[in-house]
Amino acid sequence: MEVTASQHGERLDRALVDMAPEFSRSYLQQLIEAGCVSVNTKLVGKPSQKVKAGDTVAIELRPTPQSQAFKPENMPLQVVFEDEHILVINKPAGLVVHPAPGNWSGTLLNGLLAYDKASALIPRAGIVHRLDKDTSGLMVVARTRLVMDALVQSIAAREVSRQYLAVAHRPWIGSQSVCVDAPVGRDPRNRLRMAVVDLEKTPGKTAKTDVILIANAHAACLVRCILHTGRTHQIRVHMASIGHPLVADLVYGGVGVPEMNRQALHACRLALAHPITGERLVFEAPLPLDFMGLMNAWGLRYNAHLGSK
Repeated sequence: MEVTASQHGERLDRALVDMAPEFSRSYLQQLIEAGCVSVNTKLVGKPSQKVKAGDTVAIELRPTPQSQAFKPENMPLQVVFEDEHILVINKPAGLVVHPAPGNWSGTLLNGLLAYDKASALIPRAGIVHRLDKDTSGLMVVARTRLVMDALVQSIAAREVSRQYLAVAHRPWIGSQSVCVDAPVGRDPRNRLRMAVVDLEKTPGKTAKTDVILIANAHAACLVRCILHTGRTHQIRVHMASIGHPLVADLVYGGVGVPEMNRQALHACRLALAHPITGERLVFEAPLPLDFMGLMNAWGLRYNAHLGSK
């Protein structure tokens, strides 16, 4: 491409945006810094370099990590239930759900694309809700666009029941249950965290979690958390806000322990009406080995059918 008179004296990245408007400035800057752009046959490494009228500019296009993220990758998936409409997955701790900076491959989405080729035709391979990387447990995934839209509406209408088990620091005191109704938004003091916020001062969304005591010990408690909303890190933020940060949740005040190298949170129960047949479906996920080891070491007892002992 040739620099025009109107582009004379412009920064290289700005001139490239004019020359190749189908690409973002950010992408073109990445190409410059990667040594993929030359001016008059000489490679240029700085987006701020000025260009002159008549300069010849050449670009070698390269795929970004983002553009290559949505590709099939074979991986073992713990499929709890499947039919032609939905999948229910028991996600292990450590598995990222969706590609993002730092995790452009090896995600659940990549595994779903390999498991079912038809998932490539659906946005996000049918993923309608997420679990944090280090949270284990149940997720429902749509296998058609029609079902995906129905599930999204059901979740928005709070018709999908999601329950979690969590081990939190400090013994529980007071009422056996509490409803934490506190808005959650980006922490204004640390943009990498979420926090309970004042909506009059800080952007956020309403959030509500029921917390029910199951078992107590001298240094911790085992609780069941029932989501009414699904905000980012909601349970972790709400538990920390009431003085019970999750064990090993270093982001929200938890302390690392030998038995657990991730936050002690497990999505144990998922209940929903089948989006096509209307049948009531209920799924329970067994406790992971690390979660059971933590409970045993800390003297917490739990029976999935009978409740606390």
